[in-house]
Amino acid sequence: MIEERLLDANDLRFVADVAGSPDSPLILLLHGFPQTRYTWRGQVPALAEAGYLAVAPDQRGYSPGARPERVEDYATDRLTSDALAIADGLGADRFHLVGHDWGGQLAWLIAAQYPERVRTLTVLSRPHPAAFARAMSEDEEQSDRSRHHRAFQDPTTAQRLLADDCARLRASLANQGVPARAIDAYLDPLSSPGALDAALNWYRAGAGGTSAFAGSTTPAIKVPTLYLWGNEDATVGRCAAELTEAYVDSEYRFVVIEGAGHFITDQEPDQVTRELLVHLEAHRERR
Repeated sequence: MIEERLLDANDLRFVADVAGSPDSPLILLLHGFPQTRYTWRGQVPALAEAGYLAVAPDQRGYSPGARPERVEDYATDRLTSDALAIADGLGADRFHLVGHDWGGQLAWLIAAQYPERVRTLTVLSRPHPAAFARAMSEDEEQSDRSRHHRAFQDPTTAQRLLADDCARLRASLANQGVPARAIDAYLDPLSSPGALDAALNWYRAGAGGTSAFAGSTTPAIKVPTLYLWGNEDATVGRCAAELTEAYVDSEYRFVVIEGAGHFITDQEPDQVTRELLVHLEAHRERR
């Protein structure tokens, strides 16, 4: 059963979905934009049943108690620090790490910079930062797919996206196969005062703006890695996805989910869970 808990980290308070025994190996699941911990609704109970402690927080800007106002408070080092501090608060020196979209960006960076903390890595949709940087420079199609990164720098973006009951975001998510119930679950929290601007600050602070594609200096990954990518992803093209293998210096499995777009957990939750459990069980001895 999923329990909603409040987790204190870095003088902030994060809302999280938690399932599993506190004595079990921790799996930390990081969501992306414009989603919340609800994206992991299919995985959290399944992971707990498989013998893990699954924790999916609403990240900085998404949790009401973790919503600083300054753009610089959303710099990448602050965001990765939150994840590590949450793990610390749960008493986990090492943990399994799963991330999608921006949560995937953080997961790559944490695994690259703190390999001693990460037992296994699983990333959905988002390619390794260096692969993304390379694709942005070599593949004109990828640059076009990522044009929203630049558009989100506009300070009026939140106002426009919130207009008409978030009509533009709702249409975008629906067009990418996200069910209506999930769209409501994602966008209702972002309709709170300041919430969407806080989420967009990830882009503005450099975690996702054009500076993010200077990720060519991100080290190769040295922990067992699973990368899931939908071949109909509207924001990440095949070039960036396939280049990722060059930046993993460990056991690596690349799974293409046929017919799925960017929001894989909403479109193919059962396949995501199956692939994740296969990956985890293959490295259970690494607890």
